[in-house]
This record gives sequence, structure tokens and C-alpha cells, in this order.
Amino acid sequence: MRGSDFLDICDLSPQGLRALLDLSRDLKSGKVRPRPLAGRSIALLFQKPSMRTRVSFEVGIERLGGTSIVLGDAEVGVGRREPAGDVAGVLARYVDGIVARLFDHKDLLEMARASNKPVINALTDKSHPCQVLADLMTMDEALGGLDRNFKVAFVGDGNNVVYSLIEAHLSLGFQLAVVSPPAYRPAPELLARAPGVQLSGDLEAVRGADVVYTDVWTSMGRESEAAERRAQFEPYRVDAALMARAPGARFMHCLPAHRGEEVEAEVLDGPNSLVLDQAENRLWAQMALLAAIF
Repeated sequence: MRGSDFLDICDLSPQGLRALLDLSRDLKSGKVRPRPLAGRSIALLFQKPSMRTRVSFEVGIERLGGTSIVLGDAEVGVGRREPAGDVAGVLARYVDGIVARLFDHKDLLEMARASNKPVINALTDKSHPCQVLADLMTMDEALGGLDRNFKVAFVGDGNNVVYSLIEAHLSLGFQLAVVSPPAYRPAPELLARAPGVQLSGDLEAVRGADVVYTDVWTSMGRESEAAERRAQFEPYRVDAALMARAPGARFMHCLPAHRGEEVEAEVLDGPNSLVLDQAENRLWAQMALLAAIF
């Protein structure tokens, strides 16, 4: 990955993805303590509010020896004050890499074309690959490895997290079921690439799952759809009855979560929940990503 962009999970070969997860584990255990960012600066560009992404990247960059420069939407105005390509072209003259959390994936692609320094996707409306790197690391820890034939059931909106989970499924071969209303399923062009993904509107599809995963019903930028989405997703709330369809399954959510909406508190805060492990592993997975690129 040296010097490469990281825009989607599919940017990594299956071998590269596994190697990155191995490095994440070694960083977390303290087995390795690299300093590849010594003397380097990384720009963190945020169009969307952030807590986990910002803190995990800032801490990770510091631990790898680098410094970070945080830029909010009001300061930069990607697509309003300046085109995404101009922003990236200028930043590339100052910094050694760009981490961008944006609304429009097209802006990310434009930044990557314009920058001669690595660009990392910290989230767009299309995909969330850094989150899914952390998710895979968490599954590896919780399930005793990624080589066994395990099943992930995602319940809810076929959003950017689902997009990246599907790409991970294509790379690693685990079973994946997406359980959602027809109008909120992943894009047809993505599903055409992944015929092995089980699509269903029936909660019975979670049976046999080792992991049940959900996310908010209304993502940032779609607030005007909130009432309609609540009506559509009400039957898909993850509660004890749904989890009983997959006895022993672990629960995952990328956070922030809304107790009583997409998930009940008894599940989110219960003994089978991995949500805090997922949040912590953002740090280690992103450190591994930065170490591999730099």
C-alpha cells in the first residue's frame, strides 16, 4: 500500500486485507511500535461532525510520530467555497496525506485525482471502509478468526457501511445477509457484483448469524426523510426477540446509536454487544492503514 490512496475496501487484495488486519492486531498487542509518520503532517478534513473518526485518527497519527491538522467544513467549504480538486491540490503542497470525511463520494474521487499525496476515505455517502476495517478486526477477535465460515446479518438501511461490508464479503468470503425493506437495499450495481449476498425483507434471514449488525435509520444529510424512514424500519428494530433468532450471536453497531429506535438498550448494552470493541478498534485499524501507506 506504500503511497497509495485508500478509498474503498476493494482497493485491497484479499491478501493485503488480511495482512492489514494482522498488523492491526500486532499494534494493539504492542508487538510492533512503528513511527512511520515521524516528521510528517496529515490533514483531517471533516464535512460531517465526528467524534470516533476524529479522535481515533488524531491519536493514531500522534502515536505513529506525526502531527495532524483538523479542518472543518466552515473553514474549507468543499464544493461551495472551493472545488474538491482545488482543496486537495493545495493541501498536497503542505501535508503528506489527506484523511477526508465527506458527503459526496464524487468529491473524494476528485480529491484523489488532484492530490499527489495519499487520500484516505474516512466516510462518504457511498462507503465507510475504515469502519469496516475495524469491524473485521473486531469479528476476528470475537469469533476466533476470519477463516471459519461465519455469517453476518445486517438489519436496516443498506447504507455506506453495508457497501463496505459487501466488499469485505467479496474479499474474505464470509456469509452476508442484508435484511431491509426493498426500497432501502444496496445499489443494484453493487449487488450485481455480489450474487452471494442474501437479500431479504424477512427477519428469519438472521437465523444462523454469528453477528447481527445494525446502524441508524436516518444518516446525516437525510434528516428530511426521518419520519418516513421510522415508519419503514419500525419492524426491523433489533431487540431481544430478533436476537433470539440467532442464539449466541454478537451484536455490532458503528455508533452513534439511538436506543429504542434501531436497537433496544438491552441489546446495545448487553453482554453480547461488541460496540465498544468496534469503537476502540478504529484506532488500531487506522494506525495499521497509515503505517502501511507511509
